Amino acid sequence: MKELVEYIARSIVDDPEQVNVTEGYGDGVVLNLHVAPDDMGKVIGKQGRIATAIRALLKVAAIKQGVRVTLNIE
Repeated sequence: MKELVEYIARSIVDDPEQVNVTEGYGDGVVLNLHVAPDDMGKVIGKQGRIATAIRALLKVAAIKQGVRVTLNIE
């Protein structure tokens, strides 16, 4: 799932080299997405629509694997 978030984020931002996804474990899998400050608005989108869409795709992938996933955009 980490690769899915990286692929989506690199496709959206202007500076794909600054995209970094770290994976942690807590109450399920916790993914932390780091992007360049200038690209933060592109990842979040208007009224959070892009971030919501990324989280929806993650939810589908997580259900298929039987795990719980949380995405934090930092």
